[in-house]
Amino acid sequence: MMLLARRNNDNWLNNWFDDSFFDTDLMPRMNATAPAVNVKENEKAYIMDIAAPGLKKDEVKMNIDKDGCLNVSFEHKTDKKDENKKEHYLRREFSYSSFEQSYELPENVDKDKVAAKVNDGVLTIEMPKLSKAEEDKNVKKIEVA
Repeated sequence: MMLLARRNNDNWLNNWFDDSFFDTDLMPRMNATAPAVNVKENEKAYIMDIAAPGLKKDEVKMNIDKDGCLNVSFEHKTDKKDENKKEHYLRREFSYSSFEQSYELPENVDKDKVAAKVNDGVLTIEMPKLSKAEEDKNVKKIEVA
């Protein structure tokens, strides 16, 4: 069970990172671990970095659904096997991690230009902002008769 981050006010980061979200009894009971996430903003874009050591680009799935939510998931498996067939192994190390989260994007994100890359164990998602002209173009004015 993954928690869905929902925006219900204009400050879209509050719901993700406020103390009440992380200070719940649910997380310890689930024995859940989630990768570290950094979100920064500049005048042209929002940039999200998700810690994902060892992750390869073919292990990442992302989409933006009809409700404007960015869905990010990845599954990473590591299996170190001893290839010596004459002996059986006494120790075998493997790990498995998966992550799935949905983020509601701000209304000023250009959803057609969202891009992602994996580099040095970090999944970076760049979400360009719409220009002011593009934002105004998306607003439908209704004439009152």
